[in-house]
Amino acid sequence: MKRKTVIKTSFFPASKEIIFSHLKELKTLQYVAAPMATFSPLTGAENIVWQKNHDFVFRFKLFGFLPFGVHKIHVVEFDETTYEIYTNETNTHVKVWNHRIILKSTEGGRTQYTDQVEIYAGWKTPFVYLWAEYFYEHRQKRWITLLQHSTKQEV
Repeated sequence: MKRKTVIKTSFFPASKEIIFSHLKELKTLQYVAAPMATFSPLTGAENIVWQKNHDFVFRFKLFGFLPFGVHKIHVVEFDETTYEIYTNETNTHVKVWNHRIILKSTEGGRTQYTDQVEIYAGWKTPFVYLWAEYFYEHRQKRWITLLQHSTKQEV
């Protein structure tokens, strides 16, 4: 079975700077992933700061209640000047989950946001790919909701 790549793009109602400030926080990942997936740090610390060349380990649950093993995230790139984010991830059931987030400014203070995810899970790859297609669509909708509420609070 070959690797498969999920690519999802949306336009977010905020600048790259605002989006990146949210991306720094674990609670953003937890919010946009819920209820399709939950990430609980094995260390118990909720104040994780994403940093280049650091590893983070989570208890991962599908739909918030089905244990899906330990999920490891190695941060390859997390650059606030270029707005580049790239992680190599793996878990008990998925050997490869390489995630790139691409932010591009657009007119009107909006941002084109793209999730690009390379997946390999052996014979499970097609099933994981289908779940990931829906998951990243869900995440981007949750992102838009988060940013709309953030914008309302900042005004």
